[in-house]
Amino acid sequence: METVLFYVVIFLSHIMQGVTGFAGTLLAMPLSMRLVGTSTAAPVLNGLGFAAGIYVFVEKHKYVVWKELVAVLAVMIPTMLGGAFLRRLLSGSERVLFVIFGVIILLLSAKGIYDLLAEKKGWKTVRLPPAVRWGSLVLAGLVHGMFVCGGPFLIIYLTGRLPEKESFRATLSTSWIFLNGILLIEQIVAGEWSLELLKLQLIALPVLFLAMLIGSFLCRRMNQRVFMVVTYILLILSGVSLFFK
Repeated sequence: METVLFYVVIFLSHIMQGVTGFAGTLLAMPLSMRLVGTSTAAPVLNGLGFAAGIYVFVEKHKYVVWKELVAVLAVMIPTMLGGAFLRRLLSGSERVLFVIFGVIILLLSAKGIYDLLAEKKGWKTVRLPPAVRWGSLVLAGLVHGMFVCGGPFLIIYLTGRLPEKESFRATLSTSWIFLNGILLIEQIVAGEWSLELLKLQLIALPVLFLAMLIGSFLCRRMNQRVFMVVTYILLILSGVSLFFK
């Protein structure tokens, strides 16, 4: 039953990914950790992130800003591998991992809600200094290595660097091909993959693509702001739930 619910979580979270352009893995990870455990959720969702990156790259590769991509990879690859090491170091302390991830989700949700309010009310946004942007990139690598959810921190870095929407989305998505691909190899070498996990991954792939197709369809026909609000509400609930594992 937990496995079936795992696929339901993947499906619903990646519909939101198709609508909003982000948060698929971030939404899926908290419930997935509770349903199937971190040792199963992290590799499978990492594989889905890799596939989703290829999905976007095939269509948008000409918009990739390679100079920015190289800068992202130079910082995130070593810090991501450090995050993967920390996850294995704490693998016997699931409670600690849940609390850490819960705090991260609540902080990101608070920032996301503030950004939505600032956009609606016309509040002046504060341009982040370079040190904060580079710090967010380091956090992106650590969080991605631990929970495969470094996207929001990477977005903080790329915002302002790539103001053009197509370049932003293409560069962001292409980064997951490299980062998730390297993390996938690291997981295989570390012995985290098994035949059972491979079966879960193969079944999850068509679920992912169907969800993203539905999400893209909804995005063209519905109010995206409403979906963003729903996304952040779900993130808050997911984050809070991790404190009560």
